[in-house]
Amino acid sequence: MININENFLNLQDSYLFSTIAKKVAEFQKNNPDKKVIKLGIGDVTRPIVPAVLEAMHKAVDELGIQQSFRGYGPEQGYEFLREKIAEFDYAKRGVKIDIDEIFVSDGAKCDCGNIGDILGFENKVAITDPVYPVYLDTNVMSGRSGKYNEKTGMFENIIYMPATSKNNFVPEFPEEVPDMIYLCLPNNPTGTTLTKEQLAKWVEYARKNKSLILFDSAYEAYISEENIPHTIYEIEGAKEVAIEFRSFSKTAGFTGVRCAYTIVPKELKGYTKNGEEVSLNSLWNRRHGTKFNGVSYPVQRGAEAIYSDDGQKQIKENISYYMNNAKIIKEGLQASGFTVYGGINAPYIWLKVPSNMTSWEFFDKLLNEANVVGTPGVGFGPSGEGYFRLTAFGTKENTIEAIERIKNMK
Repeated sequence: MININENFLNLQDSYLFSTIAKKVAEFQKNNPDKKVIKLGIGDVTRPIVPAVLEAMHKAVDELGIQQSFRGYGPEQGYEFLREKIAEFDYAKRGVKIDIDEIFVSDGAKCDCGNIGDILGFENKVAITDPVYPVYLDTNVMSGRSGKYNEKTGMFENIIYMPATSKNNFVPEFPEEVPDMIYLCLPNNPTGTTLTKEQLAKWVEYARKNKSLILFDSAYEAYISEENIPHTIYEIEGAKEVAIEFRSFSKTAGFTGVRCAYTIVPKELKGYTKNGEEVSLNSLWNRRHGTKFNGVSYPVQRGAEAIYSDDGQKQIKENISYYMNNAKIIKEGLQASGFTVYGGINAPYIWLKVPSNMTSWEFFDKLLNEANVVGTPGVGFGPSGEGYFRLTAFGTKENTIEAIERIKNMK
């Protein structure tokens, strides 16, 4: 008899964005004449920039020549890319990261889920609420969540840290001390973030309690305000308690190309049940080398080109384009009387839905009356109820049209 991993049976419904896709597909089937504008899933729309394309084309050509052909590359990533990451993303911010602390992968989503492989299943997990669903769902799959409580909308063994307008979207330290703490800053879905001083308190908390911070920094490139950390390692002592996840998906339009990286500092230690210290860098290196065969050579050459002068200029133009969309959405919604958050340091706008509606009811209203797709806040956790997320990753033309449609809703 083939037994299954019964933890998967604890997952609730289908994945959030799969549910949205099914609803939209049904609407389009029944209304083929309607133009639907999708501002729900955070997928980019701007093409890959010329500097990256040129580098990838050149790399593909190299693979067709005997002298420059490459087979398996290093699982951790080619040194040419890791050296650029260490220099541009860290050294220029006064942070020293060695290349053997950098692990190139095919996506931050994968790494956020896979990191649990090297961590004990008995660890207590804390997540902000609302939260990017992958953090929660992968821990459900791993057996850390316990059973789901339909009344509360929460899992029994997960520590929820509400981040709402009531606390200015700054999560508070939980009463029960967690072993694993997920922080996404700038935040998905709320679009909000923490100052250096606020983040420093979390680092201090983790050091005091020997907790691990799993820091998702996928939207770092969108930060525009001063005193907002671009990496958790700007905070003193963070290397002792934090793993950082970075992605080229939203920074450089690699959602379909797939390239990201994770930083696991050598100072970072985990513990056996007997209290013996173990290097998490060594564990992740072992896991990475066993279960992953590396990102393709052309993709890594493309990622390297992001750090060239032309690459930097071109991706910043795209980021500026998306953040202008965020401004259009934010100002348009505010003019229509909505209370709106985010949209300054992240390409997400988090709005309060009308008080007499649930977030899924607002989703249906938006789809049926304005033919605009967003993401219901409750899909990100119970504290997301009453909120709604729109993304700035559409085209400018569609963004303007979507906001005009919303303004004209009854």
